[in-house]
Amino acid sequence: MKTINKTLFFFIVITLAVISCVKKEDSAVSDLDILRNTNNKTVQMDSTQAINAITLQKVQDVLDLSTLYLSGEKNTEIDTAIYSKIEKYFQKPDSTTFNVLFKELESLQVKKVKVNNINIYQEIQNNDTLDLAKFNVEYFDKKNKSIGTFEKNAQYTLVSKPEKTSKEFKFYFVNFYQQSLKKDSTSTGVTK
Repeated sequence: MKTINKTLFFFIVITLAVISCVKKEDSAVSDLDILRNTNNKTVQMDSTQAINAITLQKVQDVLDLSTLYLSGEKNTEIDTAIYSKIEKYFQKPDSTTFNVLFKELESLQVKKVKVNNINIYQEIQNNDTLDLAKFNVEYFDKKNKSIGTFEKNAQYTLVSKPEKTSKEFKFYFVNFYQQSLKKDSTSTGVTK
């Protein structure tokens, strides 16, 4: 009888050990299962929505890279790599463009940036059609406290790739943080 009780007890302990070691499956669906079971439905966007999304991402990237560059020593290999990455977002990189952007970010001691409410539009100026984006930028300090929200403008261009079969474009900024191109109808000077 003692042998049966010991054997039964030993069997129960081993069974409980095995059950406790078995990984329980979560009832939640993992990201991998979601990807595995998708049927690759594409989201349809019109060209304006697509350009809006691309422009928002590019503006955010330039500002994130700029704050990262300014947080460094500006003379290391990593800083050089970050600076060259920023230059790739511009059709004709110009240090004056970066100086305006960097000066503003440094003067406000910006550590983090969030881009909101982007709106793309076109202006006609001397027979040229300019592609412009107006957006709001919220700056944050090192304590993640909001410094303020500012309205900014940028001019961009879409350059088609040379392959005739693909309808792909390369996105570049022409000007970043420019003032509004439209002239105010109010003249400057003394008014009564």
